[in-house]
Amino acid sequence: MTESFDALWSAIVEVGRSGTTGGYHRYALTEEDHLLREWFAGEAGARGLTLTEDRMGNQWTWWGDPDERPGVVTGSHLDSVPDGGAFDGPLGVISAFAAIDRLREQGFRPDRPIGVVHFGDEEGARFGVACAGSRVITGALPAERALGLVDCDGVTVAEALRGAGRSPDMVGPDAETVRRVGSFVELHVEQGRGLVHLGQPVGIGTHIWPHGRWRLDFPGEANHAGTTAMADRRDAMIPLAEAVLTARQAGLAEGCVATVGRIDVRPGGVNAVPGATTAWLDARGAHEEALRRTVAAVIAVADTAEGSVREESWTPVTRFDATLIKRLQNVLPDAPQLGTGAGHDAGILANAEIPAAMIFVRNPTGISHSPAEFAERDDCTAGVEALAEVLRALTGDAG
Repeated sequence: MTESFDALWSAIVEVGRSGTTGGYHRYALTEEDHLLREWFAGEAGARGLTLTEDRMGNQWTWWGDPDERPGVVTGSHLDSVPDGGAFDGPLGVISAFAAIDRLREQGFRPDRPIGVVHFGDEEGARFGVACAGSRVITGALPAERALGLVDCDGVTVAEALRGAGRSPDMVGPDAETVRRVGSFVELHVEQGRGLVHLGQPVGIGTHIWPHGRWRLDFPGEANHAGTTAMADRRDAMIPLAEAVLTARQAGLAEGCVATVGRIDVRPGGVNAVPGATTAWLDARGAHEEALRRTVAAVIAVADTAEGSVREESWTPVTRFDATLIKRLQNVLPDAPQLGTGAGHDAGILANAEIPAAMIFVRNPTGISHSPAEFAERDDCTAGVEALAEVLRALTGDAG
């Protein structure tokens, strides 16, 4: 099993990796994305698994026939944030294949199908909406809006799909694919130090905080930075700066986290007064009311500056299926339960009324979305073993 994990890991470890920082740049509908999709298809073929693609291009591979009986699905995503870590997403996909290898080595034959999924554009790094792949097929993100999302270069999702040799006409809700998923268990590196403090390599995810993303647009007037008097300027950077500070202050006051991590300034010259700015706010919190108040404070800044705010995505508090969590507890009695502020495809499926839960693997640094993200090999192995045992328990044995 460890040999299987190592081989899977080494096959993609260099895809999209920066030679300078060691971080990853794996964005939707790029060459890196294409290479990862080919790798996934190759691993499915090497195991004799059936490969399908849904109406958003998410890849599914099956051990058994989910049209005869809905299956138990595991997996995650392979894309990254800018300069992201190696484990966020890929650990779940690699562990899924390794868990199947382990079950087969032990002579196990499932009584119901086991699926592995590769969800596309989970991070939303290119087009701004997280979990776009799972949102579209479950109907949470309308196809028209998804196709109209734009990256920093002005390329829409529809255009990027055509550039990748895929048709935008295919995009839309996919009830047939969703119907094949009887339950979903996503393994993921922990994006914090909860398991470090609890002294356990593996934990069970119980819920996801409410969270969302908002686009902030501020108007101004482009002008010469050296000749325009300060009193005469309509600098679009000023209200944006106020919004960023307000997000921090409101987040601290409300017990939430609020981050502006991406800004677009136009025309973008060092010697030009900004004529327009766009920023994306990511806000999360344990309590929805507090989170909404945090965002409302930022919206008030935009209103005063005649700016605009558009909600790009919103996910309410997501509680994973209690019955499924109980079954995971029975299989993993030493695994502690913990919630997370990070969004996941498991949360999107849970909100689509699919029984879902998560398995977290310890991260000794507690750092994520950074090259410093890490998981010890022994903990990764423990995660594969835990996932294999969960799949065994949920699918029975036809032998």
